[in-house]
Amino acid sequence: MIKLFSGSANPKLSQEVASILNLPLSSSKITRFANSEVKVTIQEKVKESTCFVIQPTSNPTDTHLMELLFFADALKRNGAKKIIAVIPYFGYARQNREHLPGESVSVNVVIRILEYVGFDAIFAVTLHDEATEGVFSVPFKNIDGFLVLHKKISSYLSNHFKNEAVIIVSPDQGGVERAQNFADSFFHQKNVEIAVVEKKRNLEKIHQSKALNLFGNVKNKIAIIVDDIITSGQTLVNAADLCLKKGAKKVIAAVVHPDLSPSAKETIEKSPIEKIFVTNTIQLKEKIDKIEVVSCASLIANAIKEYLS
Repeated sequence: MIKLFSGSANPKLSQEVASILNLPLSSSKITRFANSEVKVTIQEKVKESTCFVIQPTSNPTDTHLMELLFFADALKRNGAKKIIAVIPYFGYARQNREHLPGESVSVNVVIRILEYVGFDAIFAVTLHDEATEGVFSVPFKNIDGFLVLHKKISSYLSNHFKNEAVIIVSPDQGGVERAQNFADSFFHQKNVEIAVVEKKRNLEKIHQSKALNLFGNVKNKIAIIVDDIITSGQTLVNAADLCLKKGAKKVIAAVVHPDLSPSAKETIEKSPIEKIFVTNTIQLKEKIDKIEVVSCASLIANAIKEYLS
């Protein structure tokens, strides 16, 4: 028996996945108390069932993470045969190394806790650093969220910028492999030219960085900036400004996770970026005109099907 549960972080995405799989969402109750504690109650029989829990650990990250952990405990106590965490956005994934002396490597702690509470496997969409996959000791599936963005952006370019030259841009040195993979898949060939922004991040202050230089020829081309996460929007905007300064005709962006800060809307709307395509791994709190959301539900549903086959 297969059971599909949804946490409270993104119920719309969970329902889309359930519809594709032709499964109902199983019944559960999430209670929030006045002291900010949360309780998860499973409201149907799960004994000997394989249970999937869909819950991005997005803002508020700690709240959504605790909810996910309690799902595991509740399902285990009620006799579930297997419990799989489907985490479209994996919170704390960017805290994957000690940038400054004395810092925690928080993603390692989160992974160990998820394993300890009883998850038999974990799925995520576009984990920030593929090297983090090596930390997991239970089966882990890293779903490529860019797959649903390739087709959407191709259609957008055909409708708005047909026959224009295009170049893929990485907004920093750390995203070069990500941009190259996107370019190879987007153009259906290997070793496509990309451009790379040299970025300097202020490690003492969060969400502050500066674009220093651009390596690659963007002149008279449509620049597609590729990144996995957008929070403040400043990295994308700085990269876009630099591309336009170097002669790019237009700038659009492909970003899997819209993990937006309160100031992001204003930053994005005032930016020179034409359009930002994101997936729905995180449910947006408000509409932003320049952002177009593309559903990744089919990718998650396919990953579940593959696991069960």
